[in-house]
Amino acid sequence: MSKAYETIKVERDEDILWITLNRPHRLNAFNDVMMEELYDALMTAERDPSIRCVVI
Repeated sequence: MSKAYETIKVERDEDILWITLNRPHRLNAFNDVMMEELYDALMTAERDPSIRCVVI
């Protein structure tokens, strides 16, 4: 996963995908952009059979 996101950080460690909420100025409150980015990251992970775990 090499996409750049505005409100989340996505890191991969072997078969684990780490998604970190990254809106500290808003106490990580969800907004429309974050929801779209989370959805995109999760759908991308779902299509990758080598990812066995997603941690948010």
